[in-house]
Amino acid sequence: MAAVAASPVTALSVALREAAGGAFAAGEAVCGRVELELAAPLPVRALRLDAAGRARAAWSEGAAAAAASSPADAAGGLEAEVPYLDVRQELLRQAGDEGLILLEAGKHEFPFSFQLPQQPLATSFTGKYGSIHYCVRATLERPVAPDQTVKREFQVINHIDVNSPSLLTPVIQSQEKMVGCWFFTSGPVSLSAKIERKGYCNGEAIPIYAEIENCSSRLIVPKAAIFQTQTYLASGKTKTFRQMVANVRGNHVASGSTDTWNGKTLKIPPVTPSILDCCIIRVEYSLAVYVHIPGAKKLMLELPLVIGTIPCTAFSSRNSSLTTQFGIDMSWLALTMPEHPEAPPNYADVVSEEEFSRHIPAYPQPIDCEEQLCCPMFAYIQEFRFQPPPLYSEVDPNPVEVEDRQPVSFMA
Repeated sequence: MAAVAASPVTALSVALREAAGGAFAAGEAVCGRVELELAAPLPVRALRLDAAGRARAAWSEGAAAAAASSPADAAGGLEAEVPYLDVRQELLRQAGDEGLILLEAGKHEFPFSFQLPQQPLATSFTGKYGSIHYCVRATLERPVAPDQTVKREFQVINHIDVNSPSLLTPVIQSQEKMVGCWFFTSGPVSLSAKIERKGYCNGEAIPIYAEIENCSSRLIVPKAAIFQTQTYLASGKTKTFRQMVANVRGNHVASGSTDTWNGKTLKIPPVTPSILDCCIIRVEYSLAVYVHIPGAKKLMLELPLVIGTIPCTAFSSRNSSLTTQFGIDMSWLALTMPEHPEAPPNYADVVSEEEFSRHIPAYPQPIDCEEQLCCPMFAYIQEFRFQPPPLYSEVDPNPVEVEDRQPVSFMA
């Protein structure tokens, strides 16, 4: 049996110039190079570059979904696809269909550059029932051997500016629930919640303002969580996947008590920004503030949330108006720490001169410099600037409007 000759192609790869922030935006240029390493001379028909981007949603329903290992494997599944990018370039090709190019042994580099479309592109995403992917593919065409292909993915982001007016508006909701079963009612539980704005970015902490009033006979627990909702559309049907990405818990609220959250923070973990402009895949977020009630359905408020990419830079000056609308004590916002803390006062500044002089030890008067060399050094140490506090005594050393000062004696 004849031995199979080893391929002269030892390496074929695609290198991309890193994008600012790690992801490309619409209208930006994608630059890179295709790297080819040969162990021996190689005749090549062409070297082709393809850049593609698409959104794809797919899932199966019924018995086929249970039998398939993935939504795309099931026969008769639902599927939808939307293209976003389609670029083709010839990096190497001989004039004429029959011509071949002989590449010498060694390393070869073929630079390339293309521009993303100006229209908004959906943000890269991988979800439960679909994905949005962008990639660059290099294909080496040879006269006899099959084509050799290498692929490299890159990230695309559709920026969402949190400073837009619609995302700077506060979100406020309130609800009340009667706790009980049939005619055995124990009382209502009311919940009000507010966030200062609708838009936030990854890594930010959301201050939550809430009031929980428990007029029932049960011990309740307030909580808050950020939920991500993935929505997929294909063939006129919708598939939804919801998951919690962050949560925080408050203190128990006893019966007949009220609890207030004056800016309890919930930090946003690293998540995909909101995807609102793709017709088959949507990624949305919400902040749920809810109360867990034992033996009853929880009381929940869902505040819409948008995870953006450009942080908020505007200074919020609406605190006073929001406080009036929501009825929560926000006076703590006006309390600020001094930039430079003041030093504590000297002991001599907080006592009277008479009291200060009473505890100054008697030191000898200064003598001439010529005599200092002949006297002990400790005799001329100056008095300390900070004197020790006076000794404890049951007698007030500075009585106010007392004519007769009577000594106090104790019986042993």
